[in-house]
Amino acid sequence: MNSIVINIGNTNIRFGLFYRDNCDVSWVINTKPYKTSDEMLLQFGMMYQTHNIQPEKIDHIIIGSVVPQITQDVVRALKKLHEKTPILVDRNTKSPVEAKSKQMGTDIYANLVAAHHLYPGKKKIILDFGTALTASCIDEKGETLGVIIAPGIITALNSLVQQTAQLPEIELVKPKSVLGLDTVTCMQSGMVYGYLGMVEGFIDRINAEVNSDCFVIATGGVSHVYKPLTEKINVADKLHTLKGLYFLGKNL
Repeated sequence: MNSIVINIGNTNIRFGLFYRDNCDVSWVINTKPYKTSDEMLLQFGMMYQTHNIQPEKIDHIIIGSVVPQITQDVVRALKKLHEKTPILVDRNTKSPVEAKSKQMGTDIYANLVAAHHLYPGKKKIILDFGTALTASCIDEKGETLGVIIAPGIITALNSLVQQTAQLPEIELVKPKSVLGLDTVTCMQSGMVYGYLGMVEGFIDRINAEVNSDCFVIATGGVSHVYKPLTEKINVADKLHTLKGLYFLGKNL
């Protein structure tokens, strides 16, 4: 069975082509500026051609969204492209995971679902380095233990640059030293090691609160920057959220 899974986030829309339970192809487009369903139809069709995807050979289209302003436009575009109605999943979609909160975002719920399926038998922490930085925790039985939400790294960096007169835009990479002698290195150290300290603090405090050494999964746009810098993150998987959406929708 072939499935297209779409995660509509505040910064990016990520697509994944799943064959059975494996994601073979993935790509990302910008969420903003918001587009009409006709503009999306054209853009989606071009990306399908780029990746040699034939819409008629897709059995399921699964969508998860945290951007309600464009969700229905995406649905309409994909319905025209595939000539079938996409499946919308959210925190109310049944799964072995107990969401516990009526306010839980679809992306956080999907992260918990993916962790429960992929890493059974232990407590898990999922760090999502997206527009917001989230840390969510789930136990062995699928019970949600809680979530932390903080400003995302790129969100904080953009705010820093926009609110200061002389600080430049920078590439988010590991700096050449912790103590910088030039503006770029100073900013890179603050953003990389500052947020690394926050993430490691989250992990330590969550472990203490749940009385466990949790298995830690990192996902999201800049997770690859932080995974090599700490032993507290066990695995980085940029497709983790997509996998959770797939598990939520594959049998609907």
